[in-house]
Amino acid sequence: MTEERPGAAEVVDSVLGALADPTRRQLLDLLAAQGEATATALAEHLPVSRQAVVKHLAVLDAAGLVFGSRVGREVRYAVRPAALDTTARWMASLAADWDRRLAHIKRVAEAAERDSSSTRPD
Repeated sequence: MTEERPGAAEVVDSVLGALADPTRRQLLDLLAAQGEATATALAEHLPVSRQAVVKHLAVLDAAGLVFGSRVGREVRYAVRPAALDTTARWMASLAADWDRRLAHIKRVAEAAERDSSSTRPD
């Protein structure tokens, strides 16, 4: 992994695993749009039960993507952006590595093309 911070690989693995499920991605989108919400409120927007939403939120929480805070009898969930930021930095670094590799391949191919055209008889 190209990220140099300790534990970053585990964070990225956890985030990517949590985001592999479309329902969890929907939950994250809903929380990002609403700011914070209860599992009951989130379940109203999804074709799954409140209990399923709670289980999905637990996975997102374990990945560091959301956090729940108790307000009276309710637990309100909100997005925690740090794990997403770590994952985005890793993805940007990976993309930059690929861009460098592709640029190198392009330079090699262009040089080979120039060499072959300069050695062809006219």
